[in-house]
Amino acid sequence: MTPRFDAIGLVASDMAASIAFYRRLGLPFPEGAETQPHAEAELPGGMRLMLDTEETVRSFHPGWRAPAAGSRTALALRCDSPAEVDAVYERLVGEGAHGELKPWDAVWGQRYACLHDPDGNGVDLYAPLPGGE
Repeated sequence: MTPRFDAIGLVASDMAASIAFYRRLGLPFPEGAETQPHAEAELPGGMRLMLDTEETVRSFHPGWRAPAAGSRTALALRCDSPAEVDAVYERLVGEGAHGELKPWDAVWGQRYACLHDPDGNGVDLYAPLPGGE
């Protein structure tokens, strides 16, 4: 038997804000998920993004504490074009998301931008540049 990668789990301090953020990125969280202690969105290819409230995590791990600063987690979302990277970044920042790094042409051949979700987790947007990837 070999374990297989199945899901990404994040802890949300404000479930409603996190669900709203990821819905704006097109993730299909079900109606009512914003009021639940655990929510999942199925991603293309069968993966899932799972969100749990801090209270849910503490229910099985009483000593859990939110990180004091920064995050080591980043989700990378592929866009269809460099223009879409720019448009999605500008739309989300305009709606109040924290823009960590404005879109730029990365040396590895992609248009890239970095946002933070409501809990400070990195969310990278990217698309191949013409002639890249």
